[in-house]
Amino acid sequence: MRDILNDLDASRHLSDPDPVRRAQIQMQTPLPKRFYKEVSVDRGATGHVVKLDGKVARTPARAPIELPTGKAAQLVANEFAAQEEVISPVTMPVMRLANTAIDGVSREADAVLEDILRFASSDLLCYRAGAPEGLVRRQNEAWDGVIDWARDTLGARLNLAEGVIHVEQPREAIAAIGLHLRPRSDPFRLAALHLMTSLTGSALLALAVEAGERDTETAWKAAHVDEDWQIEHWGQDAEAMARRAARRRDMFAAARLIEALNQD
Repeated sequence: MRDILNDLDASRHLSDPDPVRRAQIQMQTPLPKRFYKEVSVDRGATGHVVKLDGKVARTPARAPIELPTGKAAQLVANEFAAQEEVISPVTMPVMRLANTAIDGVSREADAVLEDILRFASSDLLCYRAGAPEGLVRRQNEAWDGVIDWARDTLGARLNLAEGVIHVEQPREAIAAIGLHLRPRSDPFRLAALHLMTSLTGSALLALAVEAGERDTETAWKAAHVDEDWQIEHWGQDAEAMARRAARRRDMFAAARLIEALNQD
């Protein structure tokens, strides 16, 4: 099912899930030249379309790039406008999310929602370190508030575990998260929520960002408490940090799209 959530561009520019490897492939593969001069947003059949030189831009499956709000469409238009001599899809995360929503998620919304719930059933925030004390404290500080929010606001009382051994979550808790997700099942919002969930390993962090309970930077840092602890004690790897930077860019793009969907 997750195949539909991968970049749906038929070209080789986005052919590898690793953003560093993808960038390497991109450098080896000639990118299409920018063929348009003007980018605009206009009213479409059901929302707002992105136009290139007056013609509606299309997804890899040849569907119109049409988003529910003008603000959301403008995000995609801005990415097209920012391209210079060539069009580099890896620098257009909102456009890629829109393609995913239109060509994939719109046909499989229930499957995407279920995938988010699978993340929730083994959510990052539920698996805690037993030691060292400093890491335990950081996890508690970054994660406990979101766990409490899920309990008090969503009605999802989740079990916590020490270590990585799977802990079964109450059906009622997962059902409560599903109930919260149902009104958020439009393809664009769902695609953004799924991306944030997969990037952080936490459906709760994604939902907290969508609800305004956590800002994107705070959620991103919360998702990397363990990694940052390791970096502080063992140093950082340049390639790993490049991958993290690419994921961070995509995380913030998803959050911007959600914010734009809330505006006309």
